[in-house]
Amino acid sequence: MTATRPRQLHLNINALHSGFVPSAWRLPESAPDAFIDVHHYVRLARIAEAGKLDAIFLADNAAIVDQIDFRPITALEPTVLLTAVAAATTHLGVVGTASTSYNEPYNIARRFASLDLVSGGRAGWNVVTTADLPSARNFGLEAVPDHAQRYRRADEFTQLVKDLWDSWEDDAFVGDKAAGRFVDLAKVHPVRHRGEFFSVQGPLNLPRSPQGRPVLVQAGASADGRELAARHAEAVFSASQSFEESLDYARGLKQRAEALGRGPDAVKVLAGLTTIIGSTEAEARRRRDQLVDLIPWNYSLTRLAGTLGVPVDRLKLDERLPEDLALPGGGNGNHTFFHATLAHARRGQFTVRQLIRELAGGGGHRVIVGTPEQIADDIERWFKAGAADGFNLMPDQLPGGLQDFVDGVVPILQRRGIFRTAYEGRTLREHLGLARPAGREATRRAA
Repeated sequence: MTATRPRQLHLNINALHSGFVPSAWRLPESAPDAFIDVHHYVRLARIAEAGKLDAIFLADNAAIVDQIDFRPITALEPTVLLTAVAAATTHLGVVGTASTSYNEPYNIARRFASLDLVSGGRAGWNVVTTADLPSARNFGLEAVPDHAQRYRRADEFTQLVKDLWDSWEDDAFVGDKAAGRFVDLAKVHPVRHRGEFFSVQGPLNLPRSPQGRPVLVQAGASADGRELAARHAEAVFSASQSFEESLDYARGLKQRAEALGRGPDAVKVLAGLTTIIGSTEAEARRRRDQLVDLIPWNYSLTRLAGTLGVPVDRLKLDERLPEDLALPGGGNGNHTFFHATLAHARRGQFTVRQLIRELAGGGGHRVIVGTPEQIADDIERWFKAGAADGFNLMPDQLPGGLQDFVDGVVPILQRRGIFRTAYEGRTLREHLGLARPAGREATRRAA
């Protein structure tokens, strides 16, 4: 009888330019121009690969949505940057964000299929809808599209991209020199899609990669976001602030995916986690306070107000959050960080000043301040209880915070037997323990 393989923890690095904390670029060891320096991201990727992490992840925005008078932004287009990262690494997955709100399915299918082939099967696409007004205006709109409409579009968009990725069967490319036969046309199929939002003939102009197709990643806490994740996602980035919230989220998402016929292990839940590491807890807290004290209070207040969808003057530093907070934009804004931030504030009964310090000046992700042992204990607890299959790591400062995690936390997790000591495969699917999907025609014939 074959022994069941022990469940393994998954770890990504979310490469937020100089680091998660808005003031990270001001530290002496930081480079202010890191946000546009390809060598910075390559260095991060190599540190992550040395630590045997699953992937490097890049967020993206379609507009300037932060206060650039103080903080760096996500500026370089992810798939372009990740191509350079893939060329500098051999195993690390490369996951990039692209919005379904302001792109076309064929372009995205082609772009990520190209990244997947260039990287040898290590690519993933983070599927997002876009809810901010500056992005809408960059694409000729004067208002953000309705929340439900954005998610209907995202569902059709994502299914169409999957169909395009599967429009070539695995053995469609022949390359037979002697016979003069390059592609078996009987194994290349148009998609002939006509839907509410898109009309695409297909097929894609690229064959499948070693992992079949890129891994689909998604993040969203709204009902529509969870439904999209249950239908399509293979990994989900969550923003739960508490163990109980994350456990409930993970169980609910997996049950919904299973109800849709996908199986209980079809989706990996990767919780967002910011780490601030010190050799002692006191040292880690001093580092946190140093970073927060380098952030102007008006920046933090403006950012928090944006997350909560309220005017800045409604937030008083030494008072708790207003009681009558509702979803931003009447429900048309970002649900994920609103819920995570509000739940954390209510649970801790924090004043606004205390909340900003608890969040390390951030935007809703959970922050752990402590020693490598304390951080490893927390990660192990969440993982073993099923509150998360892994974590999307956002170190306080980059690259130093990532190096501290790889040098201090990873060896502890390896000694405890929950994290790999060596890569067992080459593709991102192999790292995540995901099956290689059969092509559309192979699935149809097997039915």
